[in-house]
Amino acid sequence: MRILLVGAGGVGTAFARIAARRPFAERAVADYDLGRAQRAAGPDGTAVQLDARDEKQVVAACLPDPATLGARMTGLTCAGTWVTGTGRGGAPREVYLYHVVDNAWSMAEYGSQAVVWQTAVNPVVALELLDSGAWGGQGVLGPEALPPQPFLDLLTEYGSPWACEERAPTRT
Repeated sequence: MRILLVGAGGVGTAFARIAARRPFAERAVADYDLGRAQRAAGPDGTAVQLDARDEKQVVAACLPDPATLGARMTGLTCAGTWVTGTGRGGAPREVYLYHVVDNAWSMAEYGSQAVVWQTAVNPVVALELLDSGAWGGQGVLGPEALPPQPFLDLLTEYGSPWACEERAPTRT
């Protein structure tokens, strides 16, 4: 369990010292004065300098290091985009394009959690398509200017099968 103790004076210091004797607690002591936080945390604790009035700093100090989460995560993750617009015939069209990755697979194959892997694989696939000549053009091009099928085929080869669901348009 990670404990964030904000304020290292008096009770805070006593709390840190008591918790230091218990194996359940990974301590992080936070104070506006880093030296005071370090003294309260002791040699086995973590000291953090922060302003307790800043909610973002407090939340960030409470959260675990994201790099340590991957091996503890299980299950699948889905990344996708819901696209709305006008179809070829001029009628409204909506699709949900997504790909699913198993965290156990991405950790075993790449040492990366599935969400990280899903983010990183897309530019790698795009660069391979540019290098092979399957994609090309002049100037600055958005992905919609390039044929999607080579990207989707290569995404599957990389280990991320995709699907596209037609949805009933919400506008007419």
